[in-house]
Formats: sequence, structure tokens, C-alpha cells
Amino acid sequence: MDILSLLGVVLAFAAILGGNLLEGGALSSLFNGPAAIIVIGGTLAATILQTSWPVLKRAAAQARWVFVPPFISIEDGIGKVIDWSVKARKQGLLGLEGLAENEPETFARKGLQLLVDGAETETIRSIMEIDLDCREQRNLESARVFEAMGGYSPTIGIIGAVMGLIQVMTNLEDPASLGSGIATAFVATIYGVALANLLFFPVANKLRGLVKERSRYEDMMIDGLIAIAEGENPKSIELRLRGFLQ
Repeated sequence: MDILSLLGVVLAFAAILGGNLLEGGALSSLFNGPAAIIVIGGTLAATILQTSWPVLKRAAAQARWVFVPPFISIEDGIGKVIDWSVKARKQGLLGLEGLAENEPETFARKGLQLLVDGAETETIRSIMEIDLDCREQRNLESARVFEAMGGYSPTIGIIGAVMGLIQVMTNLEDPASLGSGIATAFVATIYGVALANLLFFPVANKLRGLVKERSRYEDMMIDGLIAIAEGENPKSIELRLRGFLQ
């Protein structure tokens, strides 16, 4: 569980609710069912309209990464590559066959299998980089879904506010209700702007950062596999790969 992400969400909405209370407002004034339906429903509808089903499904699945990110340790990855290089130096590339069969990571397993099969270094790099680039683009599509939601929700909020004002204008014969009616109308704008800037855009940026971190890990793995294929000394490989550490 990513405690910082959870803390960020709680703090963001607590700041809005707390600020409203400090200004003398009532919490009930910020809760409006019709406004929530307009903003959330409209945002989801626009996003669904522009997004294919596979991308939408992947984005929904990857949203949990914000709070439960996939474990990525470049330090552990470097250690794994060094172990492979030591074994390859002692037993040859065929000595990695058992490790390839038991490797849990799909990306690393593919690279090890290419080593065992005796593929040329340029072939290994080409195949692995295509794999990396395609996965990176697929995962970045998920971030773009939330970025699109962040773009739509403020506009939908304005639509909700205008719709509320239309209802207010139809009841001008009752001046006593105008103030509360206008206040309620602008709740939709608050919902749209708050969801965009406190939830959708941060989620998109968090997913983008996690995808880039994964790509950096896989870049390191490719460099390590190429170095093993070229027969580099394990110590030299370690010094090179430590450049990927932040």
C-alpha cells in the first residue's frame, strides 16, 4: 500500500471540506446529488465515448497501481543480472537454460531464452526494445484515460452550473430562494474542478511515473543481457548498471 498516495487524497479533500467549515459554510452545502450525477456521469460518458473497450478495461485495472504499485526494484534487478553473468561466465550461456525456465518475470525470461538460443546481440536488443516500447505505450494509454477525464470534468461542471442557473431563473418570483439556488448551482463547478485537479490529473501523472520507472528497469535489464551476451566481466556489468540507480 502506497501510504503517500492515500494521504494525498485524504489531505486534498480534507483541505476543501475544512476550508469550507472555517469560512462558516455548512458541509451539507457541498453535497448535491444532481450535480454529482451530472459531473461524474458526464465525465464517464465522454471518456467512454473516446476510448476503446480494451484500453478502458486496462485503465480501470491499473488504477489500483496508485495505491498498490507493482513492486519494482532496480537494485534487485541488478543483483539478478550479476548472478546470471557469473553463471554464464562459469558454465557458458547454456548454463542459463534452467534459470530461463524458472524466471518469474516474462520480460527477463524472454531475454534469457534469447541468450540461451545464441541470438546475436543486435537481435536481442531489437526484440527486447520492441517488447519494451509496445508495453510502455499500452500502459501510457491508461494514464491518458485519466488525463482525458481531468480535461472533461471541469467543462461538465460548468454545464451543471449553467443547468442549475436555468432552474434558478425559472423561479425568479421567489427572491428568497435565489441565493441558495445559485450556491447550489455552482457546486457542480466545484465538483468538476476538484475531481480534475485533486484526483484525475494526479492519478494520470502517478501512473505515468510508474510506467516510466518500469521502462527504466527494463532498459537496465536489456543492457545487462547484452553485456552478458558480449562476455563482459560481472564487475564491469555491475558498475555499468548502477548508473540506472537514482
